[in-house]
Amino acid sequence: MSASLPSPDGSFLLGGELPVRRLGYGTAQLTGPGYWGPRGERRDALAVLRSAVEQGVTLIDTADNYGPGVAEELVAEALHPYRDELVIATKGGVVRTGDSAWHIAGRPEDLRAMCEASLRRLRTDRIDLYQLHRLDPQVPMADQLGALDALRQEGKIRCIGLDTLTADQLEQALSLTGIASVQNRFNLLDRASDAVLKVCEAHGLAFLPWFPLADGALTGDASATLDGVAESHGATRGQIALAWLLHRSPVLCPTPGTGSSVHLSENLGAREIRLTAEDMSRLEALATV
Repeated sequence: MSASLPSPDGSFLLGGELPVRRLGYGTAQLTGPGYWGPRGERRDALAVLRSAVEQGVTLIDTADNYGPGVAEELVAEALHPYRDELVIATKGGVVRTGDSAWHIAGRPEDLRAMCEASLRRLRTDRIDLYQLHRLDPQVPMADQLGALDALRQEGKIRCIGLDTLTADQLEQALSLTGIASVQNRFNLLDRASDAVLKVCEAHGLAFLPWFPLADGALTGDASATLDGVAESHGATRGQIALAWLLHRSPVLCPTPGTGSSVHLSENLGAREIRLTAEDMSRLEALATV
């Protein structure tokens, strides 16, 4: 943690060229259990997406396998034609065959086909940030990144991101091509990817932490400390968890998801919270991993 705390309502220059507000919106919760099929009424999902943009969100994070295809289609229906300042990120590299079946598919021909399908669903000819959802251990990294680099050179994607990898793998990837972002699990309780965060800071990469709200675990042993900090700011536990990420590092760009407009507004309220050095010290002590 730096001595000077980052501004929680600041922006980040993704890939050195795309400015985004650091608190974005993730679309996984617009789909059903296991990220499979639709969730609730379609009009409600569209309303949440539009509300996010109306409240100043400029980074929308989705994936081809949320649904599958459902989340990307919702993004396009709600937000296309996209505002100039809106950055759409999606992911490929994982195939779904059921609500609990995930298959890594990193062959170059698979990645190209998935990217092309995402372009059609998102109704665009270029994806701002295309993220490899998982590295395929059966395919050389150079082949996987080479496929994405070819798509970038063709103008079909603008920036490349990676999801769930080690610091050593990230350094290897950076030796092969330009990388703009990383998504790893990272939150108030789980800091196992701190080494990855340090690499992102060193290279100016965005770090989009998944499960930024600790997947509901914030009601456990952390509750007393969280309640104390939250009460001092007139905030909720979730808002403090998000504010902690925004203060923790200037490269952290959380994209919490929700299917509720009320919860969306609550999450975005974290941009207004200014944690003190004492708050941060208390929250830092909560790490379990």
